[in-house]
Amino acid sequence: MAWKTLDDLELDGRTVLVRVDINVPVENGRVTDATRIERIVPTVRDILARGGKPILLAHFDRPKGKVVPEMSLRQVLPALEAALGRPVRFAEDCVGLPAKRAAADLQPGEVLLLENTRFHAGEEKNDPALAAAMAALGEVYVNDAFSAAHRAHASTEGIARLLPAAAGRLMEAELKALEAALGNPHRPVVAVVGGAKVSTKLDLLGNLVTKVNHLVIGGGMANTFLAAKGMEIGTSLAERDMAETALGILGRAEAAGCTVHLPVDVVVAREFRAGAPAETVAADACPPDAMILDAGPATVAAIGKVFEACRTLIWNGPLGAFEIPPFDAATVAAARKAAELTRAGHLVSVAGGGDTVAALNAAGVAGDFSYVSTAGGAFLEWMEGKELPGVKALED
Repeated sequence: MAWKTLDDLELDGRTVLVRVDINVPVENGRVTDATRIERIVPTVRDILARGGKPILLAHFDRPKGKVVPEMSLRQVLPALEAALGRPVRFAEDCVGLPAKRAAADLQPGEVLLLENTRFHAGEEKNDPALAAAMAALGEVYVNDAFSAAHRAHASTEGIARLLPAAAGRLMEAELKALEAALGNPHRPVVAVVGGAKVSTKLDLLGNLVTKVNHLVIGGGMANTFLAAKGMEIGTSLAERDMAETALGILGRAEAAGCTVHLPVDVVVAREFRAGAPAETVAADACPPDAMILDAGPATVAAIGKVFEACRTLIWNGPLGAFEIPPFDAATVAAARKAAELTRAGHLVSVAGGGDTVAALNAAGVAGDFSYVSTAGGAFLEWMEGKELPGVKALED
């Protein structure tokens, strides 16, 4: 662990710039899902308890370097105050006079939220002048936004090089979970990778086959692999032009000693709608006029046996078209099996990605996994083996 945590910083009486991710869904000016806000609470409360004065830096939506009133962070204030259980001050800018005055007026026990960092074009360009102007508002820097750590922005990477810097509690938990899953895991390790397209996860698959012992491929991606192996997949979603690439991945996996698990049976239907008539057939027996929409029960049983044989699980992507029943069955069953093994202390389970989190919530087991990341792109890039600028800056 080359990066510092809150425990390594002296906070008493000091102004603490805290990069957070509170880019939450808002409808009609109200936050509809406060999960990301709730996850920063331990860091903010810890800073306050140790005498620090937290100033929160955050982005919201994609204003592309311009002031867009409907993308103001002011609209998340009520949800932020509810989560923290205290009033939160607000500054109309993240630099300049409004920010300087608000920072100077901040009293012990108070929290300040600065306006959307992306209202400045220099944020996404990692402009040194903008980073310096932000850094001038505080004495120490804490990054608690792992979900933005794959971006080298002024508030995620630039400031970290100008002030004493450390990871917040959420960032710390995320990094420890990821280290336990791929950095120095208990073996054997199994990765579940699902989703629609192989083309969007080439880097991910290429990295995983060299790191894990078992790779379970599901969703539309599995159809591409089945087709590449010469199986009939009917009208299924697939990237038929990726056949050579898929076979190349299977070859690299074999050379690396990684066992790839594809569906042995599949659930097919003639149309993609809730309650559509469906049947289970062997993976090589999809009717020409049908589409594969889920993995079958024999596949789920086989995946369960792989989970039982492993000590660590990394999960990204569903096994089928989980949004519409009954094509959520395989994802739900496999998720519940992983949760059962995790509760029993047999498996360390780490999952991430928007669809994955939604699927685990639908299965009612997100709380039973060892760690569920809400980081999206950063989680995916970490799984791809890429260096994350926001984390690298803390290490440096």
